[in-house]
Amino acid sequence: MRGKRLALAMMMAGVGPAVFAPPLLAQSKPAETLKIDKARIDAALKGMIADGRAAGTSVLIWQDGREVYFGTAGMADREAKRPMRRDTIAQIYSMTKPVTGVALMQLWEAGKFHLDDPLSKYLPEYANMRVYAGQDAAGQPRYVPAERPITVRDIMRHSAGFVYGAGPTPAHDAYVAADPLALTIPLAEASRRLATAPLLYQPGTQWEYSIAVDVQAALVEKLSGEPFAGYVRAHIFEPLKMTDTAWRQPDAKLPRFAAMNVKKDGKLVQQDAAAAQTLNFRDNVLTPGGFGLASTLDDYQRFARMLLNKGELDGARILKPSTVKLMATDQLDPAIKERAWLPGKGAVGFGFDFAVRKSPPQAAEENRGAVGEFFWDGAASTLFWVDPANKLTAVFFVQTMPYDGTLHRDFRAAVYGADYKGPAGD
Repeated sequence: MRGKRLALAMMMAGVGPAVFAPPLLAQSKPAETLKIDKARIDAALKGMIADGRAAGTSVLIWQDGREVYFGTAGMADREAKRPMRRDTIAQIYSMTKPVTGVALMQLWEAGKFHLDDPLSKYLPEYANMRVYAGQDAAGQPRYVPAERPITVRDIMRHSAGFVYGAGPTPAHDAYVAADPLALTIPLAEASRRLATAPLLYQPGTQWEYSIAVDVQAALVEKLSGEPFAGYVRAHIFEPLKMTDTAWRQPDAKLPRFAAMNVKKDGKLVQQDAAAAQTLNFRDNVLTPGGFGLASTLDDYQRFARMLLNKGELDGARILKPSTVKLMATDQLDPAIKERAWLPGKGAVGFGFDFAVRKSPPQAAEENRGAVGEFFWDGAASTLFWVDPANKLTAVFFVQTMPYDGTLHRDFRAAVYGADYKGPAGD
């Protein structure tokens, strides 16, 4: 149980409509021709091992419809002297979130809901939400009614007002007391518990990374009438032939798991086998939408390639092209100024479960990338992105906690070059 609490706490710490940007998949060709430099990427991966930021790394890149890079460095399990391999299974934490978003948007395509419907139309527990409004003269917390309902769009762009774990306000305290991500409860109960906690801000007024994607998963169950994991397996994983991606892995696959490594006093400490597999949900009731999947490079790359190919891969149609474009379009109204740590991801907005690059890198220390790309990462420092301008997808696996963004910066610099800026933004 201690290992589960540790992993969930790290997941939280890790580190996911009135005005729309122009469609971001319809970008002009980049000003710079991007050619993958294998030696440069190899050196970057080896450097991450050499300087102690990672125990093992692996990368798979596709461009122009073909594999252009695969490489590994270091160990999946240092104690067992087991190297990173192509079939190594990694915990991807919040890279679960885009999968959940795709599942929900399939139901949107089926006409099951409107994006601006009140969430309470389908999950009635959210009908009368309260919002934390500071303290009164006596130092007691104040709460006011929500000025408008939470919408489905809000839970897909992190503007609902939910929190995500412990924090400095009574709203955070109420969330912790409700314990909506307890592993012993189903998604429907998780949603009911969450609805008892006050919101941190008025719906639609701020961006705050939150438990909203787990609410998306509860909504998938409600609208489809199927268990969430079963729906995802039947409608996403099986059509895409993602045979190694699941919340609950069979015993035969557990030896392929990469060990988790936690940085303590500046050094990576490998966790024991039980801790490394703690988010393999075989023995738990909860199947969260925001975390918990374990996957391989090839499996997640198939998911990324489907998105690059506008919703289809090898004859399997997962989403319509227009739906992928919508998900990869910035959904944050310019009036939403408070965006927590999202600006730390670069010159980005946020679509439906993806960050969306809106402008070329603005400073030397910013991650390299192309306007129009959409991406997300995970608490164990994993990363993927889809770059339509360069017809490229990249998946980066590592199992380092807490989240280390320097790994992403170095990997992106190795892919694009340290000075790459790509096409101009809008």
